[in-house]
Amino acid sequence: MAFMPCFYVPKRINLAIMLFMACLLSYMMRVNLSINIIAMVEDTSVHENGTEVEALPDYGPRYNWTQSDQALLLGAYFYGYMLTSLPAGTLAEMLGARNVAGYSCLVAGILTALTPAAAAWDKYAVFVLRFLIGFLNGVVYPCCHSLVSKWSPPDEKGKFVASLMGGTFGTVITWPISGVIIENLGWDWAFYIVGIFVLFVVAIWFYLVADTPAQHSTISLKEREYIESSLGDTLSNKKKWPPYKELVLSLPFWSLVMLHYGSMWGLFFLITATPKFLSEVLGFNLSSAGFLSSLPHVARLLCAFGFGAVADWIRRRGCWSVTRMRKAFCLPSHIMPGVMLIILAYFGRDPYVCVAIMTISLGFNGAATASNLANSQDLAPNYAGTLYGIINCVGTTPGIFSPLIVAAFTKNENTIDQWFWVFNIGAAAYILPALFFWVFGSGKIQKWNEVQTTESREDIVNTKL
Repeated sequence: MAFMPCFYVPKRINLAIMLFMACLLSYMMRVNLSINIIAMVEDTSVHENGTEVEALPDYGPRYNWTQSDQALLLGAYFYGYMLTSLPAGTLAEMLGARNVAGYSCLVAGILTALTPAAAAWDKYAVFVLRFLIGFLNGVVYPCCHSLVSKWSPPDEKGKFVASLMGGTFGTVITWPISGVIIENLGWDWAFYIVGIFVLFVVAIWFYLVADTPAQHSTISLKEREYIESSLGDTLSNKKKWPPYKELVLSLPFWSLVMLHYGSMWGLFFLITATPKFLSEVLGFNLSSAGFLSSLPHVARLLCAFGFGAVADWIRRRGCWSVTRMRKAFCLPSHIMPGVMLIILAYFGRDPYVCVAIMTISLGFNGAATASNLANSQDLAPNYAGTLYGIINCVGTTPGIFSPLIVAAFTKNENTIDQWFWVFNIGAAAYILPALFFWVFGSGKIQKWNEVQTTESREDIVNTKL
């Protein structure tokens, strides 16, 4: 960090905090239905001893939604999310990431608060509402990556990307808090309180965030010059359409797509299925299920900042090329989580062992801040938002598929034996993309970034493998 007077808080620190909060809001609106739906449905669960037990007391109206209905509603968010993820990066680069992300969160928060009314009307009204919330939130992460590319000095990139783990913290706090809210106020308030919180944070977002250092009204000249000089000429001030043809033909880009897909499969599977698994299969009550479901995400959040700091240290030292570093971090971010899911499939009979293995698995995945989550910044700083939008669009599909796969395997019986194949499918989704990235992945700035760069120490390091 550049030296600043003690009374001056660097504006890029404010920005990193708001990136964290934007991602937190996105995930609060994404995951709240995963636990709220347990209290919304009429349901019985078959536990290991074969007895049928009423899942929950009444915390509000109960709806006769089948397992397939629940899978449809849990997946609805991701249908909308996938559509806007694709053009979101380009929208951010053309219209400004601050406004695109801010107004989208604002409207999505209002729709979240309307969910109880939609549920009282019809399950398809909930589907439409969840689709629209996902549609609006699909722009958030590409916008954040666009802001990172314009505000983050290269040797702070790991910490900035780690700030996007605000989504993980959103999961961490939403599940246990929702469980407490449901048991004390009813499930409808688990939607209202999230909506109110979103509106509060969005107001702060518009006050603190600017698209670039040059557009920030209160940034110091020293900090602005430091950021702009550290980025050098890898960024262009001109608004240009992304090089889609070159993207389609780029093996490093397709390697990133696959790597991100594998990471998102594991993440979205745990987001959509863990509360249900802990409550209905392992027999935990709702507040316990919410708390225990959050533990893997706590581990992911903490490890993300740790791995991000290590990646920044490696980059400052210049001992590895960016390519070598990204490939090395695939071991903790993908291989180890996959191995842990295989262990879970074979040895996850004890409830607390299950939670421990899930926690270790997702904790290792925190290294994604130094692998798939950072690689779009490496390949094309000018189009980091666009690249992330595309990989996020593809990476959203596990949010649709994983609930359907869980529903298919647990249609007739919902015990640990049915989840054996679910865990193994998740393991394969983690490991196979990492192997592909090891062969074809890259950390070099690609020619289609369309900016002529002068040779620097960074470029020299990047040429080493």
